[in-house]
Amino acid sequence: MRTGRPIPPLTLTIEERETLEHWIRRSKTGQALAKRCRVIVSCAAGKSNSMVAAETGFCPQTVGKWRYRFLEQRLDGLLDEPRPGAPRKITDADVERALTITLETMPSDATHWSTRSLALRVGLSQSAVSRIWRAFALQPHRTESFKLSTDPLFIEKVRDIVGLYMNPPDRALVLCVDEKSQIQALDRTQPLLPMRPGQVERRTHDYSRHGTTSLFAALDVKTGQVLGTCQRRHRSVEFRKFLDWIDAATPSHLDIHIVMDNYATHKTPIIHSWLASRPRYHVHFTPTGSSWLNLVERFFAALTEKQLRRGVHRSTRELEAAIYHYLEVTNHEPKPFIWIKTADQIFASLARFCQRISDSGH
Repeated sequence: MRTGRPIPPLTLTIEERETLEHWIRRSKTGQALAKRCRVIVSCAAGKSNSMVAAETGFCPQTVGKWRYRFLEQRLDGLLDEPRPGAPRKITDADVERALTITLETMPSDATHWSTRSLALRVGLSQSAVSRIWRAFALQPHRTESFKLSTDPLFIEKVRDIVGLYMNPPDRALVLCVDEKSQIQALDRTQPLLPMRPGQVERRTHDYSRHGTTSLFAALDVKTGQVLGTCQRRHRSVEFRKFLDWIDAATPSHLDIHIVMDNYATHKTPIIHSWLASRPRYHVHFTPTGSSWLNLVERFFAALTEKQLRRGVHRSTRELEAAIYHYLEVTNHEPKPFIWIKTADQIFASLARFCQRISDSGH
């Protein structure tokens, strides 16, 4: 014979059962809420608190708590109650107003809002505006550049080059070729103050120029090795000499697929004649305005970041020596750049971007 308080019967409507099962299946539902839903579904099946506790991992007292909460408040009883604390001062309307002003207006004295100027406008604190922007991933102080290619053969060229990266041909080399022109040999007008604890490296804002050089480079897509040489001038004559150097440095029995942009020095009669006389060379031009398709640009970015931007060079000879040293170190343990996006993924991303800028109202 059972003793103690009688367990009140628990029945579910069709809508309540569907809601509970939806909360249990949904991947974004919190684990605590999902377990409470399982408790209620099991209780509605006529099981005792002890049986439900054994299934869900709760203690019988906890199962009884959620059973009575559901009987009193139905679905709302399964949600967490508001925690004690200071009452909220910033309303949803305040947040909406701050976001609307940030996205749709400009201050009278600037091109974008700062946290302090917006705080004065909407009557909130600077830290509150900062929290709102952080919550919605807004950074009005930052800007990025973009350029959409207008090449009529854009789709065909992207498929061609991406196909080379992701499925290179057998018994062939894929070389990404380009020039980093007008690299300046810069020296600061005063000595550097080195980094020390609590202080970053300091340098003067002005500098002295000591000439320029141009780096001609060819990146092997498969191995990551880079063939590079520096030239004082940047003409088709120097580019042809670089092609001669590539021809001598690569195995003669392999086909060479060259990826390069539409720069004028790449299309002169001298270069046409050179390529026409060597049938093992196959040229793949990137679409106009799409230098991001050429993987050697990623190498140039690493060279600038690691060697050139903070380098001090008192002559072009010093600058070229630093570039050759970087090439030597890089080629000692080369790491290829792995292309991961297919052509279809690139087109889908561009389509989404075009949709956004066409709907922006500008």
